[in-house]
Amino acid sequence: MPTDPPLLVVPALTDPPPPGSRSVRTDDGIDLHVEVDGVGRAGNGTAPLTVVLSHGFTARLAEWELQRAALRNRARLVLWDQRGHGRSGWTRLTAATIDRTGRDLGQVLDATTPTGPVVLVGHSMGGMSVMALARQRPELFGTRIVGVYLLATSAGGLVETGLFGRAVKVIRGLGLLPVYLRLLQLIAPWLERFRRRGTAVGRRVTRRLLFGADDADPASVRLVQDLLEETPWPVAMAFYATFLDHDETAALEVLRRVPVTVVVATHDRLTPAPHGRHLAEVIGETADLVVVPGAGHSVNLTRSEVVDRALLDLLDRVEETSRRAG
Repeated sequence: MPTDPPLLVVPALTDPPPPGSRSVRTDDGIDLHVEVDGVGRAGNGTAPLTVVLSHGFTARLAEWELQRAALRNRARLVLWDQRGHGRSGWTRLTAATIDRTGRDLGQVLDATTPTGPVVLVGHSMGGMSVMALARQRPELFGTRIVGVYLLATSAGGLVETGLFGRAVKVIRGLGLLPVYLRLLQLIAPWLERFRRRGTAVGRRVTRRLLFGADDADPASVRLVQDLLEETPWPVAMAFYATFLDHDETAALEVLRRVPVTVVVATHDRLTPAPHGRHLAEVIGETADLVVVPGAGHSVNLTRSEVVDRALLDLLDRVEETSRRAG
């Protein structure tokens, strides 16, 4: 039976960055906010295992607070804010793509963990970034990267729904996407100036899209609404465009080289459960599938005990695979 999630307190962006914080500058000049925590955090890849956690669309690394607590005494942790999110730098909107966030993840990995085994963890857009990295740098998988955890994510084929989704699809089809993104860049200050956050309408949208059948207590809905509304609208609108042609199916063959855990929520409306089932099916025998009944897209917050247990089980599998390999 579902249980109440632990009380989650999300650090405010106005708070000073915590100890273990640093910036990683990308090859196109964006400063990415990174936090290193857990076992061996003072070293540079000195812990037996490093876990790199990539957050979801319009969130920030604070969405991992419950998993951070569960893993802190088990592994060295690297958490980062994707470009345009959280404490990371604003991005050119034409660079708001999954291809680019995959390269960002690779550069965070290179800067923070140049040696030692790594498990990559990705929720939603973060999982897409992991798959993009697998396509871009397959030589890392099975060598430096020894495990992958994909939470409420998709390799592609997400349905374009709603007026905005159809409009962006038409814009892309007409070859006008660069014009659309440049226009967003110009009007970004105006959009943010007149944006209203914390509204009742926003809570209803958050409840419907991010929560499931029985995991939407009012405090959790408000917390997630506040977290997601921190990301500027233009960044969110620019990244949305990349989901329409997101296709990382080719990366799944690369993931077969390592133990993988795929977690799906039965009431996820953003990355529906069949997408996760498809990931596990295509990856094959190295993939474990975990299904969370009644949960929605924010499953790591509302069903943290299941998500944490699946992640710890993956670390056990990774370590056992390493022992068998000698």
